[in-house]
Amino acid sequence: MRPSPLAARLATALQRQFRIRAGERIAVAVSGGADSVALLLLLLELREKLGFVLVVAHFNHQLRGRFSDADEKFVAQLASRHALEFHSASANVAGKAKKERANLEDAARRARYSFFQSLVDAGRCSRIAVAHTADDQAETVLAHILRGTGLPGLGGIHPAVGKVFRPLLAVRRQELRAYLKQRKQPWREDATNLDLTRMRARIRARLLPLIEKTFQPAAARHLSALASQAREDEALLAALAEERVAALAKKDPSGLRIPASDLLLPWGSRFQPAPAISKRILKRLIESVKIHPGQLTAHHLDAALDFAGPGHAGKTLQLPGEIEIRRDIDGLLIRPRPSGRKTAGADAPPPATFSCPLRLDEKGATLRVPQIQCAFRFMVIDWPAKRRETSRDGAVVLDLGRLEGPLLLRNCGPGDRFQPAGRGRSHKLKRLLLDKRLGRWERAAWPVLTSGGAIVWVRGLPVAAQYAPAARTRKVVVITEEKL
Repeated sequence: MRPSPLAARLATALQRQFRIRAGERIAVAVSGGADSVALLLLLLELREKLGFVLVVAHFNHQLRGRFSDADEKFVAQLASRHALEFHSASANVAGKAKKERANLEDAARRARYSFFQSLVDAGRCSRIAVAHTADDQAETVLAHILRGTGLPGLGGIHPAVGKVFRPLLAVRRQELRAYLKQRKQPWREDATNLDLTRMRARIRARLLPLIEKTFQPAAARHLSALASQAREDEALLAALAEERVAALAKKDPSGLRIPASDLLLPWGSRFQPAPAISKRILKRLIESVKIHPGQLTAHHLDAALDFAGPGHAGKTLQLPGEIEIRRDIDGLLIRPRPSGRKTAGADAPPPATFSCPLRLDEKGATLRVPQIQCAFRFMVIDWPAKRRETSRDGAVVLDLGRLEGPLLLRNCGPGDRFQPAGRGRSHKLKRLLLDKRLGRWERAAWPVLTSGGAIVWVRGLPVAAQYAPAARTRKVVVITEEKL
């Protein structure tokens, strides 16, 4: 039997765009509405020619009581009439959405697509065909524009995502109804599609027909073309951003770190700023560390990008999904917000205080500081009489004879002052660490060693002048550090 003209068009898309293979098991998601019923009949026309196996899938959202049950019964009978394998599932989507405090449509979509994935996982099918049309595409793009969207939103409904594909995105809804009437095939009507309190229903019933009648008869086709072009451009920008993330971002024990200058100028100072790439870099970094649900909007990305500019050092930015961005002197640390940390007062440094008494024996001692994930070794060794260096193979060296108890390894504190060897006077430790371009949180957890209350050593700086080895030094303490 020769396929109908509409089926012939569909066959071309199935072969060229979706690459359907002979022997493949395709599940058709059939709600009972006109579009999905038409898709089922069209695929029935083509299954022998293309050699695929067809099964029917139906998900009952339990949103319309006995009408939802009647939809399921209708689809089951339709599958039986054509001797097709039938798979169904149901869930109280309204209750689930209320419990999760989620949007009803989003909860329904997640439940439905979870069912589809379960069919693939169980080997019931290899892919699922869904009956979104050119009208659905146009309505989606319009809805995104009205709500406020960027390039990803203009992309609308994607032809294929994972195991789900949509072969009718180039077909108008009226064509499918005409096809069903010609085949004398009834379908089910969902009354919620006529509920004009819903934005999507108003776009379908009023806005799109008005645009087509008054402004542009080919509006739906043009909106579909716009979506296709937007997806192409977004794919290119996404690939560029992914490449820059791999080149610029570094893993941190608590998240991901990126220099502010690299984020603002992702291709270097010789090039102009590229906000489109910078925002996509931020989005990928955030999504990589996010462990809680939360919608990231264009407003959030704008705020995060502004955070990379001047004037924000030492501050934090809270984002949906329990994400925290810390602005250091040189860059941004993007990480999940630490447990127990409240949004209010989030600009205060996280607790990283420690105070570890140091008791040296003839060999020395080792102190583990889990707060900063480091271990410090203090080795007591003999010191040659003529040697004057205050470092030994990169390790710090202190004159043991000048140290007085108690010895204490602690974090940097307010008001600390320090005179490193080579400096003529003491300085505020905060200023010395700022000169090393350490941010607020790094300074708050920076290790120092005190002797009788006086600071004798600060990580990354020369030892205190009066505690450096001298001509009479016979034994020294060598300080080394390693990560836990």
